[in-house]
Amino acid sequence: MQKTTTNVSVSAIYADVNHPGNREDWDYETYAPTWRDQDDYEVIRSLGRGKYSEVFLGVNTVTNAYCVIKILKPVKRKKIRREIKILQHLRGGPNVIGLYDTVKDPLSKTCSLIFEHVDAQDFKVMYPTLTDKDVRYYMYQLLRGLDFAHSRGIMHRDIKPHNVMIDNVSRKLRIIDWGLAEFYHARTEYNVRVASRYFKGPELLVDMKDYDYSLDIWSFGCMFAGIIFILHPLFHGRDNNDQLVRIVRVLGTKSLHEYTAKYKLTLDPALARLIQQWPRREFSTFVTDANKHLANEEALDLLSKVLVMDHQQRLTAQQAMAHPYFDPVREEIQEEMKREEAAAATTAAATSETAKEEAKPME
Repeated sequence: MQKTTTNVSVSAIYADVNHPGNREDWDYETYAPTWRDQDDYEVIRSLGRGKYSEVFLGVNTVTNAYCVIKILKPVKRKKIRREIKILQHLRGGPNVIGLYDTVKDPLSKTCSLIFEHVDAQDFKVMYPTLTDKDVRYYMYQLLRGLDFAHSRGIMHRDIKPHNVMIDNVSRKLRIIDWGLAEFYHARTEYNVRVASRYFKGPELLVDMKDYDYSLDIWSFGCMFAGIIFILHPLFHGRDNNDQLVRIVRVLGTKSLHEYTAKYKLTLDPALARLIQQWPRREFSTFVTDANKHLANEEALDLLSKVLVMDHQQRLTAQQAMAHPYFDPVREEIQEEMKREEAAAATTAAATSETAKEEAKPME
């Protein structure tokens, strides 16, 4: 699909965060990462592998603390610079995985990123055990992380269960794998070959290149739906064209036609032939005896406001956090946030005092 005339889409929020005046924050083209020697880290066992990296559970031999070692496969240096720049720009943000170190093997020149370790459970095993309050708690925390990233001018572009680590024992959630993330600049066209198929927003499937932070909200909605309906994934397409078909069969053909008309888009003929006339299917039809304890009216209302065909009409992360669905956990999370802020202030003060002591002249 391609635009037949110019009709630029600009994010309604945080559109100008990455302005020329703070170029140093977002310009990864000229950024030069600092690489340390990797001797302080040892691999324990494999955690998985992907297209661009292999991931291992590791240990810091100095502190004996667990960590995650992401060994990067040969990729464009630009991509590595971008990921590191983004992780450093998000450092200390709520529910964003912590980047601890960047190291390089002196012989092979292989680069590795050292991350905070989260003792997460397999989502396929854990999700069915979550209570209604658990789901509200973790979805709010996910939105907190996304809103922080968006406020810093960053789109994650690959939100899915595999990239949201949850330790249900310590009640910790971390958004990981920022390898596809990108800094948002208004009126800029981006690669639509991002996100995993089941979580791709309609904008990607119709080749809308000037998308924005709202892409993450669609992916959040797909993940949220999978949890409350105990249906993973909600939209199970065989390929990208079929993925759009699956979406249209729920949101309705009318919503697709309104979307393409608004942004002056023309469907590829092969894709157009697959689109039939389907009415909108209410999300309440996905409710069963097995999931009704999670798929309550408030959850369905929130879902209907994030899984929206038109990316400009979706709730922002901040708006979603204000939804009544989260009222039962809002006070608990706000108390946690106060404790986090107090702990951060204490750490900052201690660091400042240490720096002052180290700066004193020797007697």
